[in-house]
Amino acid sequence: MSDNTLRLGSIAPNFDAETTNGPINFHDFIGDKWVILFSHPEDYTPVCTTELGAFAKLEPEFTKRGAKLIGLSANTIESHGGWIKDIDEISGSKLSFPIIGDKDRQVALKYDMIDHQDATNVDSKGIAFTIRSVFIIDPKKTIRLILSYPASTGRNTAEVLRVLDSLQTGDKNRITTPINWVPGDDVIVHPSVNNELAKELFPDFRIVKPYLRFTPLPKEKTSAAV
Repeated sequence: MSDNTLRLGSIAPNFDAETTNGPINFHDFIGDKWVILFSHPEDYTPVCTTELGAFAKLEPEFTKRGAKLIGLSANTIESHGGWIKDIDEISGSKLSFPIIGDKDRQVALKYDMIDHQDATNVDSKGIAFTIRSVFIIDPKKTIRLILSYPASTGRNTAEVLRVLDSLQTGDKNRITTPINWVPGDDVIVHPSVNNELAKELFPDFRIVKPYLRFTPLPKEKTSAAV
């Protein structure tokens, strides 16, 4: 019996969909960029309204890092259009990234965005709403991050950007990032790098334990230096 559960390292499922910016094929939309895909239970909901405004304001930072934003909500494109006007009015943003119309939950089901726990998180027909999911997908179409938030809790856009910086910086520099890392903080030498190679790559690295080696990495060498 096959397991179709999406995990870190899975290839992001492809789909065709209507969006507020026109029809897309998702893999074509990704192209050679990073993508942040995030879902919403329904249009004109209070928490989602604040989230989309915040993502819209932060979009230039994602763009600088070669990343695209794309939202999803379980309503029609026409409904999305009116909602976007409210979002811009309330937050002072100018939302321009696409929002997928997923009234029938087809994309939500592909990405396991359906709420199986909260029996009250349903629409007027009793169909489960999507939960607040976030996926970071790299240019190889590989899922690198999965976050799921309950319907009652708004996301932290700064954390999504921080993880993107961590992933991009790690891919480029053969490092991992410690707890609460922000660009400019010390990083951890990747376990696959032995000490001899570490001396070449990171002349100022220090050994705390054989399995824990820190090294400075200036913000200028991270993906935040854009």
